[in-house]
Amino acid sequence: MNSNQATLEKMDRMSLRGMAQAFRRSLEPAQRAALTADELVSLLIDAEWDERQNRRVSRLMREARFRYRAGFEHIDFDLSRGLDKNQLLRLSDCRWIENHEDLIITGPCGSGKSFLASALGQQACLYGHSVLYWSASKLFENLKLCKADGSYLRELSRLSKRKLLIVDDYGLEVLDTQSRLMLLEILEDRHGRASSLFASQLPVSSWHEVVGDPTIGDAVCDRIVHTAHRIELKGESVRKLYAQRQTPPRERIP
Repeated sequence: MNSNQATLEKMDRMSLRGMAQAFRRSLEPAQRAALTADELVSLLIDAEWDERQNRRVSRLMREARFRYRAGFEHIDFDLSRGLDKNQLLRLSDCRWIENHEDLIITGPCGSGKSFLASALGQQACLYGHSVLYWSASKLFENLKLCKADGSYLRELSRLSKRKLLIVDDYGLEVLDTQSRLMLLEILEDRHGRASSLFASQLPVSSWHEVVGDPTIGDAVCDRIVHTAHRIELKGESVRKLYAQRQTPPRERIP
């Protein structure tokens, strides 16, 4: 076994996959004479760095469990729905997440709220932030199951550690007593420490009614509504607009 093969085997055993691939390429005749020693070291380090970053982003996206595989490049700004491109581009640098700020997306059914929420969440993953995506009904159902099996506090802790929590389809039904208390606990754990994104068909002015209790409604709104960034979509369904234009949808909404 020659020294290069032994080096490659050691890289593989140490899980230096990016470095091993780059080293194999550097051994090709066309590359061997073209690289100096310092250039080779730089190439290997950069390859391993990129490989680990790509693996981390893939893991973050997998763990987030997004509803859509949506990137910023897939957002259609030509649709007539009141989407401010400049606002969305400002949000794309994820400083609002680094600053522990919140975001609310409201709009009628089919206006693309879930798609935008997924795109913002995936952008957060690209910036290295941990994200978790839930529909509101499934979130509260899961927490109730955790209450029943004794894992509720552990699940709350898991939620609080995510840099961004996305709650989709919020407000489709009035919260029961258990759900509204759970929502308050989630927001209490995250307020000023991590970001939350809520997507809802209902305007923010109706959120008190959804919570179903004036006192808890005030507490919930105080923790998210009054200080959050807002995206307020308007107009007709994205599906209908694409049908009228007779063009393939860029935002694929089932």
